[in-house]
Amino acid sequence: MGKRLFDLLLSALGLALLAPLLLGIALWIRIDSVGPALFRQQRVGRYGRLFRIHKFRTMQYRADGLPLTVGEDARITRAGQFLRRHRLDELPQLIDVLMGDMSLVGPRPEVPRYVAHYPAGLREQVLALRPGITDPASLAHLDEATLLASAPDPERAYIEQVLPAKLEAALAYGRTASLGSDLRLLWRTLLVLLRRRA
Repeated sequence: MGKRLFDLLLSALGLALLAPLLLGIALWIRIDSVGPALFRQQRVGRYGRLFRIHKFRTMQYRADGLPLTVGEDARITRAGQFLRRHRLDELPQLIDVLMGDMSLVGPRPEVPRYVAHYPAGLREQVLALRPGITDPASLAHLDEATLLASAPDPERAYIEQVLPAKLEAALAYGRTASLGSDLRLLWRTLLVLLRRRA
């Protein structure tokens, strides 16, 4: 089974099975704070093509600031704190997988602001991969917001420390990716999220 067919089948199945949960979360967000339930943001996809990623809104509507979450970010809503902790805000990205903008497994798509900092020698290689909902770097940086909160300049720390590590992980994933490795990574992601719920 090809990766795209695998993505299509699982994303369609996931959206169908999770429909009641998705509707419940959307209703909770609308009750908890003013604004739409879904948040869309421009990201850089495969081959540098821009697309709009779908997430559940976890911050105050039209909140300003960096496209990074730093520590106990005051922009995050009460519902958003729970959704972020358990990564439930990422579930609408199944829509992006179904549309072909993303894959279930692949490097997380960045905003153009940070793709501009990709080293020229790595940019083409990383952007040749279809971005995904989960990948090894995502699992390694679950507490990224806490790390950035301890830095004098969070954005500089992200660009100079976190981003290079993510790019290296993306290249390593691309060199060894297979349907089997994707299944193992999805299983690891599920186990990590279940442990975080404990």
